[in-house]
Amino acid sequence: MSVAQATFTASRGNSRWLLLSSLALNLFFVGIAAAMFIRGPAVRTWNSDVFVRVERLAATLPPANAQLLRAAMDTNHAAIEQKQAAYHSARDSIRQTLRQNPFKEEAMRAAMAKTRSARQAYDQVIQGVFADTAAKMSSAGRQALADWPHGHKSGSNSR
Repeated sequence: MSVAQATFTASRGNSRWLLLSSLALNLFFVGIAAAMFIRGPAVRTWNSDVFVRVERLAATLPPANAQLLRAAMDTNHAAIEQKQAAYHSARDSIRQTLRQNPFKEEAMRAAMAKTRSARQAYDQVIQGVFADTAAKMSSAGRQALADWPHGHKSGSNSR
């Protein structure tokens, strides 16, 4: 065997290992990419409509408790909708103030104060509905409310 043949044989063996290593590495990265695509985290969407969020919540409650919550939301629908609309309108006033030229700081502060007040009124109506409804719910229903969104358990687990 000549020196040229020995060099060619040795380099051919090394290139096989290089080719196999490259192939294995590429398959590894393709596998990771596929796994990330298939099992990627779900994109959370936030819906500012309280009725949509409450319906999602009701779907996780025991049926009798879900019915109580839906009935309370229906009973207070007009008041909730009015407070929600006032809050959204107040938030829009902040956006409008930011777009004004020249910018007026005092107008911005006033719009923010209006938004805080509207948010508080909105929260009071919603929280009142939940307080009244929770008083009528079973212990399992109240626990499900406390764990909302699903899996957010905290404190003692004394059921």
